[in-house]
Amino acid sequence: MSIGNSPGNSPEDDRPSVGRALQQARIAAGLTVDEVSTTTRVRVPIVQGIEQDDYSRCGGDVYARGHIRVLARAVGLDPDALVAQYDDEHGGRPVPTLTAPVFEAERIRPEPRRPNWTAAMVAAIVAVVGFVGFTLFSGEDGKDGSTVAEETTTANPSTTPPSTKPAPTKSADQKPEPTEGAGGDDGAIAGVPADKVTVKLTAQGGQSWISAQDHNGRLIHEGLLRQGDSKTFSDSKRIDLVLGNAQAIKLFVNGKEVKDLAANGQVQRLSYTKGDPVAG
Repeated sequence: MSIGNSPGNSPEDDRPSVGRALQQARIAAGLTVDEVSTTTRVRVPIVQGIEQDDYSRCGGDVYARGHIRVLARAVGLDPDALVAQYDDEHGGRPVPTLTAPVFEAERIRPEPRRPNWTAAMVAAIVAVVGFVGFTLFSGEDGKDGSTVAEETTTANPSTTPPSTKPAPTKSADQKPEPTEGAGGDDGAIAGVPADKVTVKLTAQGGQSWISAQDHNGRLIHEGLLRQGDSKTFSDSKRIDLVLGNAQAIKLFVNGKEVKDLAANGQVQRLSYTKGDPVAG
């Protein structure tokens, strides 16, 4: 008869491995391996290997930890917790060691340099000669300068300092630019500029992984949009979107709501330009 908990029944033994946890989170976010590889810049074979707990393609523990952090952020997991679990499963993080003993630094300490008195004397002579020349030159200029100052003062005895104009105030009709994370749908509609394409995404039916690119293909934002959070993006020509769980997103494009998105859990790719919201 044994007393207490038997080994192997701790909560840590029941948790999934690092690779299994990343795979489950990716599937829950509605992402494929290719999409995660594109957004994280981690090659597809490395992503597949990590999800199978095979880190031989990572090139070492340092690179494996970096890949785990990037993939965890992409699928909405805590990167620090996964890296700590990886260290526990692979012998822990190595302890740094000193490259040389302390007494070596004491032994190779250079001797103090003696002062160079010749250079100091030359610098002092140059400074004295320069000061004398500056004094003589400034004395001649001072006479002419005082005369000019007196003539200017007497010629305009009633001159008053110019009045200070008040700083221009912003017109009440000027509309503010939309910002990311602004609360409320009315604010997004009222602040839409006519010369841009503006999209606002709000996670109302759950969380969803999102990605946004401008018309040049430059990545504006990527990550997990949690329930209740909002993001607003603008571009002069076009916005390209990828929605991991499109059913959970409430979408406004150029101030108008876009309805009838994909079914729950499906990935949808959309493109919008200026004017009425028409999916590209």
